[in-house]
Amino acid sequence: MKATRLLRASLAALTLAVSTGVAHAEKLAVGYLPVTGHAKFFVAQERGFFKQEGLEVELVEFVNSADGLHAVVSSKLDIGAFGTTAPLVHYARGADLKIIGGIMGEDAAIIVKPENAASVRTIGDLKGKKIATIRLATGDAVLRGALNQAALDWRKDVQIFELKNPPAVLEAVKSGQVDAGVVWGPHDIRAERQGLQVVIRSSELQPGHPCCRLVVKSDKLKNPATLEKFLRAILRAEQFAATNRAETLDAIQKYVKLDRDILEAGYYSLHLEQGTDANARGTRAFWDTLVQAEFIDGQRPLEPIFALDIYERALKSLAAESPAEPFWQNLLQASAARNTL
Repeated sequence: MKATRLLRASLAALTLAVSTGVAHAEKLAVGYLPVTGHAKFFVAQERGFFKQEGLEVELVEFVNSADGLHAVVSSKLDIGAFGTTAPLVHYARGADLKIIGGIMGEDAAIIVKPENAASVRTIGDLKGKKIATIRLATGDAVLRGALNQAALDWRKDVQIFELKNPPAVLEAVKSGQVDAGVVWGPHDIRAERQGLQVVIRSSELQPGHPCCRLVVKSDKLKNPATLEKFLRAILRAEQFAATNRAETLDAIQKYVKLDRDILEAGYYSLHLEQGTDANARGTRAFWDTLVQAEFIDGQRPLEPIFALDIYERALKSLAAESPAEPFWQNLLQASAARNTL
């Protein structure tokens, strides 16, 4: 009888401990796009980094930045990573948003049919052309900014068609409905596999430009410790993905339904920048490009959008735990260079 009572007491204690652990897990709804550039979300989920940081994360898929950012603005998501254009456009219109970090940069490309490649060597060669883009995608804004810098009016000198997602852009180019299209990775690789040709990359038009920023509404800053845990998990995923290619691809394949070789080429591409910091300087330059191209009016000061301290605390805490690890020291140096306004 005594043994039975002890067993019951032990089971009860174990049940309480488990239930307490679940109760203390902080829940976050995080929006993502099914692209290789968002691999750190997938790695953090599949490798248990979110759980190890005390988070219960629900990853919510969207097909484009416009829909995803709307979910952030309407408080249906806690955190979203939907381009640079979408958050800046909403912010310029008065939305209460904060950028706490990033997930990727660059990685967009202009594609054409091979027979048209010779006639599209520079952005100026797009004059008079029909171009398919994805609404509020980063590549779309880079295109419009580059047209403006080439003394072309994106409202008059070209015809821009805003489509729903990269596969729709690919089909529009292949069918000849448009002369060129703008896609994000790894759909540039898919385009090449389907006989199309990349003629200009976004990194050529705006070197080092940011793409998907980690965005929250201002009220989420009331719980900075939760956001710090989230960024710690993403940073740990960044470190893991840098040296564990097979396991990283296993994680990506669960969320991006493309051939493994395409995913590998996409995530480990020289055209994809993978920093987790906000890249405030790059975002500032992107904002200026949008203003100059008259895509936004730019009357609202940009600096209040940044909440850089959360990332800094997350990174410094990881560096303090492993002071001899060069990976964290390199990120500290990069952050100092990229986030000084």
